[in-house]
Amino acid sequence: MYMLDYFALLILLVLFLTAAGGILLLGYLPGKIARQRSHPQADAVNVCGWMGLLTLGILLPVAFVWAYWSFSIASVGEQNQ
Repeated sequence: MYMLDYFALLILLVLFLTAAGGILLLGYLPGKIARQRSHPQADAVNVCGWMGLLTLGILLPVAFVWAYWSFSIASVGEQNQ
């Protein structure tokens, strides 16, 4: 193999690792956002983010919207009474 072949393999490896890291970041991000915003269902948002990867991105928009959804404690308490 020539040096150019090794260089091409290195570029392909870097591209693969970057794509894999980006995909894993997309699964991790909704749960992290929910925890930073003190979301009452942060664990469920985290699971929804990882399940979004398993469903090839179908649940990822749901996870991101859910992570940014703001709950007011007064309105939640009024609904239960």
